Amino acid sequence: MTMILRTTGISKQFGYVQALRDVSLDVAPGERVALLGHNGAGKTTLFRTILGFITADAGQVDVNGYAPGSTAARRHVSYLPENVAFPKMLTGREVVSYYARLKSADNAQVISALEKVDLMDAADRRCGTYSKGMRQRLGLAQALVGTPNLLLLDEPTSGLDPLSRQRFYDLISDIAKAGAAVLLSSHGLSELEAKTDR
Repeated sequence: MTMILRTTGISKQFGYVQALRDVSLDVAPGERVALLGHNGAGKTTLFRTILGFITADAGQVDVNGYAPGSTAARRHVSYLPENVAFPKMLTGREVVSYYARLKSADNAQVISALEKVDLMDAADRRCGTYSKGMRQRLGLAQALVGTPNLLLLDEPTSGLDPLSRQRFYDLISDIAKAGAAVLLSSHGLSELEAKTDR
């Protein structure tokens, strides 16, 4: 089976801090993989390495056959950081439309993404009026446009109420069933145990 993501022996050190040591993992199409660890364990550092934001000291990252951070790799990946921030004066629809243009996605995908995260009713409100949970769902909507092959979700349910969390995991399941690979990080084993494949 072709892997959408493969990391082999990734290590990264910042001064005296060993952030990553010999990390190897594969994520296949349609698979939901949980990356678990306490705060400061290196989960976000691994995501930033996969995205090409930082360079590993050792090891190799392959994103659907491409080097991390390359234009070709970026076409396959969408990222939802733990703390999302959007310009307060833009509406939710304007934010998702902006990301859609960056990914050469059409307006139908903007509407679909906003509907999937239950934000159509608030799509024309300014982001500055959104709650933390609404901003998190808006972040997920921007990650969904462009039909990515790999979704990297860093602590994605932070700020979501229990009902929104359940809807989120249902949506992630649908995305994986459609063939996308999903790698999500968390420090909550009990939350992810039944929601991911491994």
